[in-house]
Amino acid sequence: MARVLLPARQLASTFEDLAKEFESMFGRPVSSTSVFEKNENGRFVPTLDISETAEGYEVSVDIPGVKPEDVKLEIHENQLVISGKRESCCSKKEKNYHRVERTFGEFQRAVLLPSAVDQDKIEATYDAGVLHVNLPKAVKNGARKIEVKSVSK
Repeated sequence: MARVLLPARQLASTFEDLAKEFESMFGRPVSSTSVFEKNENGRFVPTLDISETAEGYEVSVDIPGVKPEDVKLEIHENQLVISGKRESCCSKKEKNYHRVERTFGEFQRAVLLPSAVDQDKIEATYDAGVLHVNLPKAVKNGARKIEVKSVSK
C-alpha cells in the first residue's frame, strides 16, 4: 500500500468535504462546534464548563472579546440561556487582512440544570474573557408539622 502525504491545506479541505457529506447524510452538523465552519458565516460558539457542588452549580463560558454589557443571561425553569454578540475585528476597511481565523457573530448557549436553582441568588462575574455564573441550588422544603385546628364548637 502506497502512502500519500497531503499538504495541510488540501487535508483540511478533504476533512471539510467529508464533514459536509456527513452533514448532508444525517441532516445535522457533525458537532455543535464544527472545526470545519468557515469564518465568513459569522458563527461564534463559545465553549463552556459546568460544575456542581453541594451548594449549587457554576457555569464558566469562554467569551473573549465580548463586552460584559453585550451578554444576556436568562433563566427559564431549569434552563440557563446565555446569549450575546462578538463583533468582527475585520469590519473596518482600514487594513488589508491576509488571514482571519477568529470567529464572530451572535451566539446562544442553553444549559439544562439537573435541579431547581434559587433565582434570586444567581450571580455572574466576568474576568479575563471568562463569564462565571454561580447558580445556588433551591432549598428543598423539608418535612413540616401542620397543626390541625378544630372547627366544631
